[in-house]
Amino acid sequence: MDMDTSLPRQTISSSLQAQTVHERRRAIAALLRRPLLTPGEKGASDFMLVRRHAAWLREWFMRHCQWTLHVESEMARLRKTPGDLNDSTRPLLDSKEQSFTRRRYVVLCLALAVLEKSERQTVLRRLADAIAGEFASDPQLGRNGVSFDLALREHRRDLVEVIKHLIDLRVLTRVDGDEQYFLTSPDQDALYNINGAALAAMLNVRRGPSTMAARSTEERINAIVDEPFPDTEEGRHRRLRTRLFRRLLNDPVTYYSWLSEEERAYFVSQRPSIVKEIEGATGLVQETRREGVAMIDPDELMTDVKMPEEGTDGHATLLIAEHLANRLRDERRDPVSISELEGYVESLIRQHRHHWRKDVGEPGAASLLLYEALGRMEMLRLIDVDPKNHVVTPLPAIGRFAVGTPRDDASPTRERTP
Repeated sequence: MDMDTSLPRQTISSSLQAQTVHERRRAIAALLRRPLLTPGEKGASDFMLVRRHAAWLREWFMRHCQWTLHVESEMARLRKTPGDLNDSTRPLLDSKEQSFTRRRYVVLCLALAVLEKSERQTVLRRLADAIAGEFASDPQLGRNGVSFDLALREHRRDLVEVIKHLIDLRVLTRVDGDEQYFLTSPDQDALYNINGAALAAMLNVRRGPSTMAARSTEERINAIVDEPFPDTEEGRHRRLRTRLFRRLLNDPVTYYSWLSEEERAYFVSQRPSIVKEIEGATGLVQETRREGVAMIDPDELMTDVKMPEEGTDGHATLLIAEHLANRLRDERRDPVSISELEGYVESLIRQHRHHWRKDVGEPGAASLLLYEALGRMEMLRLIDVDPKNHVVTPLPAIGRFAVGTPRDDASPTRERTP
């Protein structure tokens, strides 16, 4: 008797195809979350998926985003360029999830420069002295208000946080000692191996910064990542499509008002095809509103920053978000002063201090709670902070936190660019 084996074969083929789609989505998410991947303990499985699907990933990122992907046996590097080069809401976060300061960014750049000149190993004290020497040899740093003094604990902490970041990226591997002891005594030392391939992959530019003739920071940033597109109608459309893909993949929310008139017109006409491609490749889900589009991450594969839900910080952040969302629901779209919000947080402390952590009663606690909450909400595109005028403007996406509105777990999420 003949047996029909077509159904099992179809089932197996369908299962394999579904597995391939799932693996590629995980690989894309891993690269968007950590554009420099190494086969360490944290990302070993993700790294293997990236290597397995390297050819497909390389072609997809280049075709839709003009991002290059370099994969080798010990490293995968996605060279991303953000859709908005002026975005200041994507800071590096230290071990306590605090934003890197200006000094830390300078120390990071100088540390990379010093490591480039090093052999396969280095010690903390030698690295620290070399960075201090770079500061001493460049008076322009001092004129710009950036200093580095190893006698100061705060400055040593900056170096320690930079080293922790490089260890996390596996640019450095700790062999002996612990940089944490360097905080209490500048005589403490530690030994590191240097991953030359990861170190060389850190710089993400299309032109060397030293070749730039531009003066202003904005001009220099634009120049080092400038990409040539054909000066044709097709080239113009490709540039627009690339920018929109980058925004939708990188940003939790894309507001129409933040797009240029040309970008907005192109997006309105091409949104179905662009969004369909992103949803199919990544598993993100479109949430469309009159003001813009949010790409929701239901499985949280790409999520690295989200609204906190537990503890004092989480409770305070959600209450502040609710307060701003209710203002928006009541058609109060005008900016609110930071001093007014500090007063609101002080009222929250009086109301909830019996079950919040003890230090909320200390001077300045309201300002600190507010600062943390606003920073998180700004990253998620829920608010716009104007530090010059000391005001906050609630944005449409914060409406999901208003009292009485249905909410789900798929709140807008985002990814940092190192």
